Amino acid sequence: MVRTTDLSRKLQRRAERVIPGGVDSPVRAFRSVGGEPPFVVRAKGSHLWDADGNEYIDYIGSWGPMILGHAHPEVVKAIQNAAVNSASFGASTPSEIELAELVIEAVPSIEKVRFVSSGTEATMSAIRLARAYTNRKYIIKFEGCYHGHADSLLVKAGSGVATLGIPGSAGVIEELAQFTLALPFNDLEAIGKAFARYPNQIACVIVEPVVGNMGCVLPGAGYLQALRQITQRDGTIFICDEVMTGFRVAYGGAQQIYEIAPDLTCLGKIIGGGLPVGAYGGKADIMNMVAPLGPMYQAGTLSGNPLAMAAGIATLKKLKADGTRIYAELERKSALLANGVAAAAKDAGLPVNVNRLGSMFTWFFTDQPVHDWETAAKCDTAAFGAFHRAMLDAGVFLPPSQFEAAFLSTAHTEEDLDSTIAAANNAFKTIKQPSTVG
Repeated sequence: MVRTTDLSRKLQRRAERVIPGGVDSPVRAFRSVGGEPPFVVRAKGSHLWDADGNEYIDYIGSWGPMILGHAHPEVVKAIQNAAVNSASFGASTPSEIELAELVIEAVPSIEKVRFVSSGTEATMSAIRLARAYTNRKYIIKFEGCYHGHADSLLVKAGSGVATLGIPGSAGVIEELAQFTLALPFNDLEAIGKAFARYPNQIACVIVEPVVGNMGCVLPGAGYLQALRQITQRDGTIFICDEVMTGFRVAYGGAQQIYEIAPDLTCLGKIIGGGLPVGAYGGKADIMNMVAPLGPMYQAGTLSGNPLAMAAGIATLKKLKADGTRIYAELERKSALLANGVAAAAKDAGLPVNVNRLGSMFTWFFTDQPVHDWETAAKCDTAAFGAFHRAMLDAGVFLPPSQFEAAFLSTAHTEEDLDSTIAAANNAFKTIKQPSTVG
């Protein structure tokens, strides 16, 4: 493949005149990996095409939602059928009930659920609800975990904040940030000290059960179970942010795999089939605090949008009906790909560690295992940038950040995997050259 970028480059310059940085989400600017960001115009299955006509094997999948691949016929048909009746009503619809029932059936810890329009809204609302329910101020999050861009959650966050090397965010006032305690992930001693210092003052602990926003980082043995026990003992709300992992690592999410039952769960991405969506749900007595039943107010004009509900229903029904085969196949193919690329790096003499759970994975450019933000931050980001550019030129579209997870879909073929591993073999040969990495 000879990649051309003329039209994408022109579109980027045009965008920069009217959009900050030319992007509506910072990582898309490719600042941490260099090169020319493509402007995507269409996608189908496991492939996408940019404005210049370049074709790529896609491992971003819209940052996770496209578990069935792009433009899956059943999802497209559901959206089209819903759109005929109008894109939005600002009123209740039967589809909200149907998707809620599917979510509750899949995730036993959720007894009631409220739909919103983004993961940020979901986590922000869940934390407000936890504070309302406990009448406490402090929250605990973990370094490198990203839970959206609400003010309280941009303290030592992952995702684009980590990618751009920003310690937090301008505009987050100190008076608010002081109530967010950011602790190292996978460190139970730090949790114990925080609860000892702030007894009966911590409203909630929010965690990505499998982190995806400093790259894919798995919890240590017994870690999530210990968080559940500590929060129960102190009367603290335990929130699992499964916006990324929900229906991705298993039909019931990470909490199914790790056998935990949080008080509240945040969802997004897959439950909207690629359309804007978020949700928070949990125990009925907590959720009944939400207006109109209770005093915790949250609302949204496009919450429960019929197009997103239709796409989500079609996606979850497909996953439910054929889940055993789908998740087994995703596991098999993801293992082949993740391990194949890691093996290619080893053959080239490059230190690359792979972290993976199901169809969610990251190749970390480091010779050390990655288990928290401190170890992730030691990665060779220059080497990753060189790898990303070489893969893009070879027709493989990876997340443009060392600190983001990659995803596989049911649409990825054996040929896709073979092509990707072959491209990685060639990419690692160029990275090994002393002039490539500073």
